[in-house]
Amino acid sequence: MLLKELSEAIGVSGDESAVRKIILEAIKDHVSDIHIDAVGNLTCIKKGTGDSNLRVMLAAHMDEIGFMVTGHESNGTLRFTNVGGIDDRILPGMRVKVGEEQLSGVIMWKPIHMGRDQNVKKLKDLRIDMGFTSKSAAEGKVKRGTRIAFDSTYAEMSDTMLRGKAFDDRVGCALLLDILQGAPYPVDIAAAFTVQEEIGLRGAQVVSERLQPDIAFAIEGTTAHDVPNPVANPDDMNTPNPGCKLGAGPVLTVLDAGLIVPPHILKFLRETASSNVIPYQLKTVRGGRTDAAMFHTANGGIPSGVISVPCRYIHSPTAFLNKHDYKHTLQLLQAMLENITFDVIR
Repeated sequence: MLLKELSEAIGVSGDESAVRKIILEAIKDHVSDIHIDAVGNLTCIKKGTGDSNLRVMLAAHMDEIGFMVTGHESNGTLRFTNVGGIDDRILPGMRVKVGEEQLSGVIMWKPIHMGRDQNVKKLKDLRIDMGFTSKSAAEGKVKRGTRIAFDSTYAEMSDTMLRGKAFDDRVGCALLLDILQGAPYPVDIAAAFTVQEEIGLRGAQVVSERLQPDIAFAIEGTTAHDVPNPVANPDDMNTPNPGCKLGAGPVLTVLDAGLIVPPHILKFLRETASSNVIPYQLKTVRGGRTDAAMFHTANGGIPSGVISVPCRYIHSPTAFLNKHDYKHTLQLLQAMLENITFDVIR
C-alpha cells in the first residue's frame, strides 16, 4: 500500500504531476498502454487472463483540494482563493505549504486576547502570512497562480486508524495500485487516474472515450459522519450523525448528486460482498459527485458504480480512515473483478 507516499504528495487540482510521478513508478512493470493525455489523466491497461473480453474501468482521481495565490498586499501577505470545496470555518490559523518549494505559511487570525469575533470570516477576507515584510518581497518569491496545499503529515494513530491529507482520493489511488500490481483477473482492467475531479470532474470527461469500457467504477474516499452531534440532539452527546461509519466496511453508493447507480449493478455489488462475507454500507446522501457522474453518460451510456472507503474529515487538513475498511474495500474490488460478467451488465 502506497497510501503514505500518495497522501504526502501535493497535487492540488490542475497540478497533479507529483502524484502522477509516484503512480507511474508503481505501475510501469505491471500494465501496458500507459498514456498521459492532454489534460493530465494517466491511463493504462492490465490485460486479463483471457477468460473474458469484458473491459472494466476503475478510476481514482489524483487531485486534492487546496488554494491558489491571487495577489499580494503591501504588507507582504498573500491574497488567495480556494481550489475545490473548502469550508471557510476551518481556515483561520491553518498552516499551509506554498508552491513547489513547499514554503511555510499561516492563514492569519486575530489572537483571542484581542477580542473574540463572533462572525465566521470569509476566505476573501483572509490572508496568508509567510513572513514577508513588503509587497515586492512577496512578489519576488511567490507568483500569482501558485498552488497552496495543507501542511499535514501522514501517521498511524493506532493499530487500526490512519491519519493523513487528501485521502479523498489518494485512498482510491492506493487501492487501484494494489489491484494493478496484483495477478491478472478474468477481465481486462482499464485504469484511469484522473485530474481535476475536485473542480468539476473535468478529467473524467476525457478518459471514457479513450478507454471504451463496458462498465465503470469510481473508487473514492467518502465522508464518514460517525462523530457526536450535539446540534442534532443536545441531550445526548453520543448521538452520531447520519451516514457512513468507520469500521463498517466499504461504501456502495445508491445515489448522489450526479448519479443513480443502476439497481442491477448495485445488486451485484451487494451480493458479491455478502457471498464473500465482506461488510459493507450504503450511501444515500444526495450531496457530492464523483467521476462516475461523467462516466455513466459517456459513449452513449456506461453502466457505472461507486465503491468508497469511509473517511472522517475529508476536505480538511487531516482525514482519518480505518485499516479494516481499506482491506475490506480491496477484497470487494478483487471479488468483483473475479465474478463480473456481461450478464451482470445486461
